[in-house]
Amino acid sequence: MTGVLAGGWEPPVLAALLALVVAVAGGVATRTDAWYHRLRVPGWKPPDWAFGPVWTVIFILTTASAIIAWNADSDPAARTRLVAVFAVNGVLNIAWSVIFFRLRRPDWAFAEVLLLWFSILAVVFTLGRVSVAAALLNLPYLAWVSVAAYLNRTIVRLNPRFGGA
Repeated sequence: MTGVLAGGWEPPVLAALLALVVAVAGGVATRTDAWYHRLRVPGWKPPDWAFGPVWTVIFILTTASAIIAWNADSDPAARTRLVAVFAVNGVLNIAWSVIFFRLRRPDWAFAEVLLLWFSILAVVFTLGRVSVAAALLNLPYLAWVSVAAYLNRTIVRLNPRFGGA
């Protein structure tokens, strides 16, 4: 069999399940409660309803990119790098939501989102070594997190005190 499923059904299913775990964990950590609604935000902030559909598309593209890259290079070292960059990225993705929404520390979340942004670059470069198409599928993720980082920074600027209830 050729194409996306060349490695069998296991890699696509595993990639989808892991993406789902990251998405659900981030979603569970995200609370748009009274604290969140009291934050001062810029007028250009995307509406809250837009975040779900955007993240859904990003997770679909990222999952597809992982499957393409996995099938493009069967070298164990290349696959280990692939798993490592996605694992670090997934942890950082979840951590941002925990820091921002659960710990209520947008200031710390801003520092963390910079690490997330660099981890996406690492994903792009790692995938680019085996598949340009797989790497390009992560550019919307990089763009969205760039916007999110700028939004996070703006929220920190507009709300100088954090850590309170």
